[in-house]
Amino acid sequence: MSPHRFRVAICGGGVGGLVCAVALSRYHDIPVDVYEAAGAFTEIGAGIGVWPRAWKVLCSLGLADELSKIAIVPPTDIPQVAFTLRKGDQPEGVNFYTLSTPGARPPHMSPARIIFHAVLLRHLGPQCRKFTGKRLISYTQSTTHQPRIRLEFQDGSSAACDILIGADGVKSAVRNCLVEELAQVAKAEGRYQDADKILAAAPPRWSGTVAYRAIIPADVLRRKLPHHRVLENSMLYLGKNSEITVYPMAHGKLINVAAFRARYDAEYTTYNGPWVHDAPQSEISADFDQWEPEVRALLQCADRVNRWAVHTTLPLPSFVAGRVALLGDAAHAMMPYQGRGPDAYVLAAVLGDPRTTFRTLDRALRVYDTVRRPFALRIQEASRENGILYTLNYPGLTFDRPTAGAPSSEDAAKLEEIRDRLQLNWEWAWKTTLDGDVARAVRMLDDPSAGS
Repeated sequence: MSPHRFRVAICGGGVGGLVCAVALSRYHDIPVDVYEAAGAFTEIGAGIGVWPRAWKVLCSLGLADELSKIAIVPPTDIPQVAFTLRKGDQPEGVNFYTLSTPGARPPHMSPARIIFHAVLLRHLGPQCRKFTGKRLISYTQSTTHQPRIRLEFQDGSSAACDILIGADGVKSAVRNCLVEELAQVAKAEGRYQDADKILAAAPPRWSGTVAYRAIIPADVLRRKLPHHRVLENSMLYLGKNSEITVYPMAHGKLINVAAFRARYDAEYTTYNGPWVHDAPQSEISADFDQWEPEVRALLQCADRVNRWAVHTTLPLPSFVAGRVALLGDAAHAMMPYQGRGPDAYVLAAVLGDPRTTFRTLDRALRVYDTVRRPFALRIQEASRENGILYTLNYPGLTFDRPTAGAPSSEDAAKLEEIRDRLQLNWEWAWKTTLDGDVARAVRMLDDPSAGS
């Protein structure tokens, strides 16, 4: 057996952390420890969309066969309808765009998140250990001792690793510590204003948006409105300060609903109250009581509703400090209006490359940051813009009054521009692959100054 090159610790056992662990499982000389804060490995949420870019990554990790069996429609290279966009905040809604994409059909490649999570757990390699009930409090890095990083957990225990990956979500403890390290470096270099800006970017910020989430049995909706379009089709209903994403899941037996209400005057403020709590059905119905009948009928079927305060993070100047790296929401929590690029795959590729050794880990992480951070931050901003478009708040593309029936020529022109902007923001999800990013990152490993 090959000697171990270095030990990796991953804080966070959600999808991002487990995809990273599965990707690292291909390298038998890299032991991996996954630390999950909760008492069990599980996922919160309903479906999980898989665009072609992400699907190719899952295929490369050997997950395609198992995931295809639990998808409503297995992936195909034939273009398919992903979503129909409809302006619904009026007496009679109007369809104005059908988003068709080649490859996987996102909502229908959406197994229940917990099932997707279980597939990832089954594909962890034998060199990967799993720990639960391990909520990270802090870490310390050493430049002289091995292993280089010491982890301190809430239960009083500790652990050690050579590289730490923070995949612990929007409330990331790894991010908090990493930000402190970045700020210390800035202060040591006399960049005090930069240090203050970095520290201010540590905590998550309320986006000004709340999301009502519900899962409706398809039979319940069918009894209320037998030919409701969401029984067969995935829909985005757009309205002033609001948007509703709806799609069938679980082989059409369930309907996933996420209804958003936005207040952009409250963006980047502190949210007072619990981030997630149960909400009465009457609350969601009241928020959409002026919408078209099919929307009201859909929401009236929502028996159990959760209300989420959607939080994001401000951009960081680096996702890396020393031998610590962030991925996913810990690095760039964003609005849920855009697909996410799999940071984990690129990170695992540079760590697993044979040129990455204990001595060159710092370079490998700098390469990851150089390749992934600019792209991730562009997608984060595109997701925010999509939200502004979905909720009809984009400058010059607002609607002063709900339109009935066919839109006026002025309103039709606005809807066409919304369509064009959304299509441009989404094209990366099916027109690009990670192959180019990985190839670029691997080439950079030969350059001693890469990422510096």
